[in-house]
Amino acid sequence: MSNTSIYDNPDHELLRDQVARFLAREVEPHAADWEEAGMVPRDVLRRMGQAGLFGLMYESAYGGADADAMTNLVFAEALSQSTYAGFIITVLVHTDMASPHLHHAGSPAQKAKYLKKVIAGELITAVGITEPGAGSDVAGIRTSAKRDGNEWVINGTKMFITNGVHADLYFVAAKTGPGKREMSMFIVEKGTPGFTVGRALKKTGWLSSDTAELVFDNVRVPAAHLLGEEGKGFYSVMKNFQTERIALAAMAVGHCQQALKHTLDYVRQRQAFGGVLWEQQTIRQRLSMLDAKTRAARQFMYHCAWRVTQGHDIVQDVSMLKALTGELVNEVVQTCQQFHGGMGFIRETAVERLWRDARVLAIGGGATEVMLEEVAKRY
Repeated sequence: MSNTSIYDNPDHELLRDQVARFLAREVEPHAADWEEAGMVPRDVLRRMGQAGLFGLMYESAYGGADADAMTNLVFAEALSQSTYAGFIITVLVHTDMASPHLHHAGSPAQKAKYLKKVIAGELITAVGITEPGAGSDVAGIRTSAKRDGNEWVINGTKMFITNGVHADLYFVAAKTGPGKREMSMFIVEKGTPGFTVGRALKKTGWLSSDTAELVFDNVRVPAAHLLGEEGKGFYSVMKNFQTERIALAAMAVGHCQQALKHTLDYVRQRQAFGGVLWEQQTIRQRLSMLDAKTRAARQFMYHCAWRVTQGHDIVQDVSMLKALTGELVNEVVQTCQQFHGGMGFIRETAVERLWRDARVLAIGGGATEVMLEEVAKRY
C-alpha cells in the first residue's frame, strides 16, 4: 500500500519522514503507558511544537510555516500512521480544530499574545462547542455570553471536549443574541474564576486523550477576548469544520491503512486448516476490496484538500468525505479484527485498539447522518 499521491511534492515526503521519525522515537515506545494514564505528556507536545509541527498553516511571523491545506493534510495523514488514536486526536484538536479559530479570526493583539506560544506547544488548546443537548446541531447550543461593561459574562456547560482537562486555552462558542445562529466565539484561559472542569469523561476508545465536561458559572472575560465579530461565531464554526473534517478523514484513512497492514502480516503467517489464512480465497478477496476502497477514499481526501487550495466551496465534498471515511474505517477495522480471530479481542494487539478507536469517527465531528443531510441539501 503506497503512500504516494498525485498531489505530492518533495516537501511532502520530507514532512512524512519527519513525522514518522517523531512517532518512532517519541510516541510508539511510550503510548501504551499514556493509554493507562489517560493523557499525553505535555513535554511530548512541546517537543512537537519545537519541531515545527504545530503551525504548518500559520503565519511565519508567529513561528508558522505559511503552508497550504495540502501540506496540512500530509501532516494529519502521517500522524495517523500511529495506531494510538488518543495521541493523534490530542494533536489534531490542537492543530486543526481549536487553534484555527485563533488563526482565522484572531486580532493582531490576540495573535501576538497567544499564537506564538500555541505554535511552540507552550499553550495547548481546546474548542468548546458541543453541549449535552447540542452536538452536530451547533445552532442548538445554550451557553450564553452577555456584555457587562468591559467584560463578557459566560454561563453554560460544554460536553465531550477533547483536551478539556489539560488545555491552557479554550475557544468557546456562546449565544450572544436571540437569533438561532447568533453566537460568538470567546477566548477563555484556564484558571479564569468560575471556569471549571465538571468531570473527566471515561471513553471506550481514544484512551490517551483527555475528554471533559466544562462548566462556565458567571465566567468573566475581558471584552478583548471576543474572537472575531460579535454574532458571527456560527459561521466561524462552520468554516473551521471543513479543516476539522479533512483531518478526521485523514485519521480514518490512516486507521484503515494500519489495520490492513497488520492484518496482511497476520494472515500470511497464521496457520489454520492445514495452511496459512492467506490461502483462503474469501480472506484474500475481502482484504483486496477493502484496500481498494481505502485507496479510493484517500484520493478523494486529497482532492478535497486540493480544492481548498484553489479557493472552492467544498462543504458538500467534505461532508461526503467525512461520511464516507467514518463508515469505511469501521468496515475495514471490524473485518480486520474478525480475521485476527481471538487475538483481535485482546488488548495487546494493534487491531483491537484500532477497533475501539475507530467507532467514534462515524460520530464525532459530524455524525454520518448529519453529513449526508449536508450533502443532500446541496443538490
